[in-house]
Amino acid sequence: MTTTTQTPVAMTIAGSEATGGAGALADIKTFQALGVSGCLSLTCIVSFDPKNDWGHRVFPIDQQTLADQLEVNTAVYDLDAVKIGMLGSPATIETVASTLMQNKPRNIVLDPVLICKGQEPGAALDTDEALKAKILPLADFVTPNHFESLSLSGMDQISGVEDLEEAAKRIHERSGAAVLAKGGVRLAGPDAVDVFYDGKTLKVLSAPKIGEVAVAGAGCSLAAAVTAELAKGATPLEAAENAKRFVRQGIEARFSSHAPFDSLRQINQTS
Repeated sequence: MTTTTQTPVAMTIAGSEATGGAGALADIKTFQALGVSGCLSLTCIVSFDPKNDWGHRVFPIDQQTLADQLEVNTAVYDLDAVKIGMLGSPATIETVASTLMQNKPRNIVLDPVLICKGQEPGAALDTDEALKAKILPLADFVTPNHFESLSLSGMDQISGVEDLEEAAKRIHERSGAAVLAKGGVRLAGPDAVDVFYDGKTLKVLSAPKIGEVAVAGAGCSLAAAVTAELAKGATPLEAAENAKRFVRQGIEARFSSHAPFDSLRQINQTS
């Protein structure tokens, strides 16, 4: 069976964050807000721990269950785009890479969730190295945050726009993908700055900061918005520009809760 409507379809391969502020639920809400039908292959279940400084509790999905989800979604739909979020283990990375290599969907967007904050050996570093080796080369578009840009580019610091431009260029050279390197609120100055580079076009996307604290779900929603825009036929630069506007609107309309952070609100763009 294949898609029978003209509505674009995108799949997210990601973890579920229970509150819905980030992860797969934010991706699906973003797809819906932008007029794209979404499906999900769940990699893990994540819940905050309000009794332990809101740390993450992570429950991985077993590999056969993940493979089954990927199998049905790629069988049912002619996918217009795929977004990859949190994978979490070398085994999950292998399962996802195998499916993507077999099916070669259009427009693979990688939000490279890296978990190793140093260079210590162990599971976190093994996972990050597997992501770089097996998933990054498959991506058509990559949306690294400040830390991920440092790791993927091999740079020692990213302290300004010129550094971010250099990081975007290095990540493109490494992956061949279009890159939207996110400075956001991490860089000093009045503007939230991201850099787009696809090997030909280098463009700084800038907008005034809305506060100095990152909003939960902004990164997930940005990558999901890029995915949705590509699914609808936008060019990579158009997708980046539209996604930044979408996220800015969501940050302006952010909502608070009993958690010690605000969450992005996905604003419907189809009405």
